[in-house]
Amino acid sequence: MKIKTALTVPCSRFLYFHCMKNLLLLALLLPTFLLAQVKWKNVDSLFQPLPATVHVYYTNDSLEGKPNIAYYVSAELKDKNLDFTVDTTLGRRLTPTQYFERNNHPLLTVNCTFFEFTHNRNVNTVIKNGKLVGYNMHTIAGRGKDTLTYRHPLGSAIGIDKKRNADVAWLFTDSSEKYAYAIQRPVHEVLKDSLNTFSKKKAEWISQTANADGTVQSTLSKWKMQTAVGGGPVLLQNGNIQITNNEELKFSGKGGLTDKHPRTCMGYTKDGKLIIMVVQGRFKGIAEGATLEQEAKLLQAIGCWEALNLDGGGSSCLLINGKETIKPSDKEGQRPVPCVFI
Repeated sequence: MKIKTALTVPCSRFLYFHCMKNLLLLALLLPTFLLAQVKWKNVDSLFQPLPATVHVYYTNDSLEGKPNIAYYVSAELKDKNLDFTVDTTLGRRLTPTQYFERNNHPLLTVNCTFFEFTHNRNVNTVIKNGKLVGYNMHTIAGRGKDTLTYRHPLGSAIGIDKKRNADVAWLFTDSSEKYAYAIQRPVHEVLKDSLNTFSKKKAEWISQTANADGTVQSTLSKWKMQTAVGGGPVLLQNGNIQITNNEELKFSGKGGLTDKHPRTCMGYTKDGKLIIMVVQGRFKGIAEGATLEQEAKLLQAIGCWEALNLDGGGSSCLLINGKETIKPSDKEGQRPVPCVFI
């Protein structure tokens, strides 16, 4: 009996801890599993006419148990019958439907950049026909005890070049420069000083990387895009979730990262498809929105290689042939914005 007890008690403990370990692993994996179960339905028939290389998808599957409504558009970058461009205003804002009307009814119209209300101005990069027409905000004033200090992040953007290749990068932009300058990795240490200005020389300095021989060099280079829109933070790099909010200083506190909101985002796949996604939100019990991590997982699950978040909340709005997909969250309807991707 003593031998039997000595054998069974350790075995029971082993099984107990083994089971608990598996349950813990399941609990950790469950959110990812639930997101992986989101099924997308092709709804091309609701938005005709569409080119053969453009498709529209819809889901109302829940996100981690919460009600959800989302759409995304997939478009072949190499299709020369498609023209990817932007429209932006100066000192005023228009609704996506107003942009649709003044641009001869484009196939797709979607909000993109963040902006400030005082001058109705973009605070992110905008490139139209190869020319910089919107610039990143590179200087953020400190608060509280840090009111005399400034932080200088590099904001992110997604661009399409002449050969119809897409790229997501972190940029330095300035009205005195002809081109945007990009690095292909986030700058983890945001520059902090007492100056309310930021220069290309400083951008080159913070973008330095070490070589194998011990020397250092700047990895900042010209970003020659035909069309680009900025936002942030980056959500995916090399197919992996990499949310660079700390590097871009987009949202402060946990609320901006973990709260559910309407979302707009863009990315691209390795096989050359541009992805534009919107998630409806702020409709309790109907569509409650997504966190940045949920947004990233949705993009990853449909095959995006690189992707970034764009302006969301009440700005989120996607029109296909002038028809709304998600319902904007502002009670007034579509929010006027200073720039759209079309």
